[in-house]
Amino acid sequence: MTGILPERLGGHRLGDLLARVGLVLGGVMLVAVVGRLAVTMPEAAVIISLAVLAMGITAVQPGLIPLAVLPLLLVVVRVGSGGIDLSLSDFALAAAVVPALLLAKRPFSPGLRAVLWASVVYQFATLVTVLNNPYAANAVEWAHAGMMVAGSLVVGWAVGANGHGRAGVRLLVGTIALLAVVTVVEGLLHLAQGSLAPVYPSFPYAMHKNFAGTVCALGAVMVYVRPVWAGINRRWSVILMSLMLVAVLFTQSRQALVGLAAAIFVLVLRSDTERRRSKLVLLLVVPLVLFVTNLVQDQVQSDNQFNSVFQRLTWFQDSMTVWSSDPWFGVGLRWWYTDRFPFQFQPPNAEVEVLTSAGIVGLAAFVLLMVVALRVAWRLDPVYGSLAVAVLVSRLVQGQFDLFWAAVQGSVPFVVLGLCLGASWHAERRAAPPAPVPSTTEAPVAAR
Repeated sequence: MTGILPERLGGHRLGDLLARVGLVLGGVMLVAVVGRLAVTMPEAAVIISLAVLAMGITAVQPGLIPLAVLPLLLVVVRVGSGGIDLSLSDFALAAAVVPALLLAKRPFSPGLRAVLWASVVYQFATLVTVLNNPYAANAVEWAHAGMMVAGSLVVGWAVGANGHGRAGVRLLVGTIALLAVVTVVEGLLHLAQGSLAPVYPSFPYAMHKNFAGTVCALGAVMVYVRPVWAGINRRWSVILMSLMLVAVLFTQSRQALVGLAAAIFVLVLRSDTERRRSKLVLLLVVPLVLFVTNLVQDQVQSDNQFNSVFQRLTWFQDSMTVWSSDPWFGVGLRWWYTDRFPFQFQPPNAEVEVLTSAGIVGLAAFVLLMVVALRVAWRLDPVYGSLAVAVLVSRLVQGQFDLFWAAVQGSVPFVVLGLCLGASWHAERRAAPPAPVPSTTEAPVAAR
């Protein structure tokens, strides 16, 4: 029996046991701190009490806290200033990473490990620019980018691998649907007033049209994929996609429409999907592309030299001026928060932003990260991988015309990738036959 115990516990089970023991000890310490602060600092005592409650819930059900945090990952209310300008989404993600990392199902799948290692390479490549350009916003963004990629992957994995993949997708889609409803209602009010201007949703807080459009486009992609394990039927898929598409049109976010069209195009032409998709849907993509083309042509032909098209061309030229200061390692992350340059803007293109911030070395690592993420999603079982592929393609295409390293837009695609990898891992473990229990009876000793 004593020789069997280590076998039955195994490395993974022993690791889970140690993590739970650590949570219990940490909870005991926090309870003692609460008793100390209850009189002198009641607000801090309440916050720590909530942390103890979360730790207890996590010990019972490891995937519950990351699952509950998913709707908050779409909240873009800004918190902080002076270069440390993060969103509520960032803080919610950080809070979910701790229980996800401690008690996530092990072992991580090869695909998840591959993307995590690619994230490590990107973090190492950008660390050079952090050391070369010491200022607060640089270091904060370095940690922020790592959290948006690696942290999001682990949170998504914790949700999917613990068997909450269906609930996770539904929570994300449901939250995006609420945003789409607000956008459509405000758009209809604008139309009633005779206004055709883009909608900037104002409830429950002010949002930029490109944020609302991008998020609604990601939601439309998710309901179009409609993976069978998410449990979204065809009727609801049509209703939700129509709602989210109308919301995107009201925002007039061109990059969101182009990203949506690209994702649908890739899914339709991909041969190894879990369900056949009619190529006739491409006929619906054509009007979207024409709509975007007409918007761009109108701005190019206008006399306004400060519209978004000409402004982006100016920003690209100025970005090359900044990049020339340090072509190999860049001038620092979030350099636009400093006064070292006469320009104060975040480049509206993923590669240009990385090039100016981290130079050629950082750009090479960024391309590697994106290629690895897409390759892992593409090689995953299409039942799970199609959703990850569509969301990543949509986001990468959007990032060619807008900010890439931004809260929500940057983290949600990696959360979805981790969720799909975790859901696939969970399904494989459920389908696998149970491992045989070692016998406790010793074999008879052979006669001499």
